[in-house]
Amino acid sequence: MTAPQVTLVGLGMTAMSLRPGATALELACQATAAALADVGLEHADVDGLLVGSSQGIRPDRLGVGFAAQGGFADLRLLEHVEIKGATTIAMIQRARHAIATGEASTVVCVFADAPLAEGKGSGSLYAHSGGNTGVRGLERASGLLGSVPTYALLAQRWLHITGTSTDALCAVATTARRWAAGNPDAVNREPLDEDGYLASTMIAEPLRLLDCARPVNGAVAVVLTGQESIGTTRLKIRGAGRDHPVRRRRAGAESWFGGGRRAVDNALAEAGIARADLDIAELYDPFSIVTLVLLDEYRLTGDTPVGTFVRDGHTGPGGTLPTNTGGGQLSGFYLQGMTPLAEAVIQLRGAGGGRQVPDAAIALVGGIGGRMDHHAALVLERAA
Repeated sequence: MTAPQVTLVGLGMTAMSLRPGATALELACQATAAALADVGLEHADVDGLLVGSSQGIRPDRLGVGFAAQGGFADLRLLEHVEIKGATTIAMIQRARHAIATGEASTVVCVFADAPLAEGKGSGSLYAHSGGNTGVRGLERASGLLGSVPTYALLAQRWLHITGTSTDALCAVATTARRWAAGNPDAVNREPLDEDGYLASTMIAEPLRLLDCARPVNGAVAVVLTGQESIGTTRLKIRGAGRDHPVRRRRAGAESWFGGGRRAVDNALAEAGIARADLDIAELYDPFSIVTLVLLDEYRLTGDTPVGTFVRDGHTGPGGTLPTNTGGGQLSGFYLQGMTPLAEAVIQLRGAGGGRQVPDAAIALVGGIGGRMDHHAALVLERAA
C-alpha cells in the first residue's frame, strides 16, 4: 500500500499582542478554530493533536489537557512535544510520520504562549530558565541571566572568529524591519535606519535592544493531512532534518555555535533540491546574530561572506534569498518556531500582500532550540 502524500493545508493565527490579555489556552483555542475553519473542518474531523508550549513549568503552560479544553475527542494521536525552538518542526515531522504510517489521518499542530502578564515582564520568565546546577548554575552566579547575555557571548565569539563587523547586525535588524512594514501582523513596523538602530539601548555588548526579539501573547496552529479531498491550497512537505550537537561547553570545542548544517543537508537531500533552488528562507531569529550564524552554518550565501551578503541586500526585498519575509521574530512576532513556519505558509500561498515574494514556490524553514543546541529544518513546496 502506497503511503499517503502528506500536505499542510490549514493555517490559523491569533492577533499578536504586546499587552496582557487572553491565556495561552484561550489563544490556542482561537488558533485551532481558525486553522480548522481555513479548510472547512470540524474538531471531530481531526484524529491527531500535537501541542507545543514555551519553556518553563508554569500553571498556564499548554499540555495534552488542551485536547479536552480545546474541543477535541476520539484522538488516535495526542502528544506534547518540547524541544524549545525546534519544537514546531519536530511536531511537523511527527505528524508527517503518523499520517504516512496510518497512525492518524488529519493532525493539528498548535503552539501558544502568553508570557505578558499584568505587573510582570516577559523577561522575568526567560531570565529564570535553565536551572541552577552545573554550568548553568555557574553562569547564573556570574550574572548571566536569560538569553541576552549568553547570546551576546556567542555574538562576540562569532564576530571575532569570522572577522565580521557589527554593522552586519545592524543590516539584519534594518532588513527585518523593511519586511515587517508589509506585514499587518508584525508588532514592530515603524521605519528603521542605521541611526535609529545605533540609538537603541545596548543590552549586552554587542547586542542592542533592536537586536532582540520581542515576545508576544499569541498562538498559531496548522493542519496536516493525508486526505487529498481536504484543502484547496496544499503545501507538500518535501524534506525534513534535525541535528542536535549536544554541547557540553567545555574546552576543546566551540561552546556556542558550530553544527546544524546536517539538518539542512538532510532536508534538502530528501527533497532532491539544492540550495540554489530555494525561493525563500524563514529562519529562527531571536537575535540578529542568529540570522548571521544560521546563514553561515547552513551555507546559504554561497561563496559570499555572510556580512557582505546581508549588507548588500541579498536577504531583503528583491534579494537573491529573501529571508524572514514577515519581519521574522525581530520585527514580526516571537512565537518560537511557529513564526518562521507561519510566514513560509503565507508566502507559498501567495498571501503575503505588500511583502509577497513573487513566484515563491519552495521555502526552507529553520528552527533552533536553547542556545543553538538543537537545529531543525523543513522544506515546503507549493503543490501544483
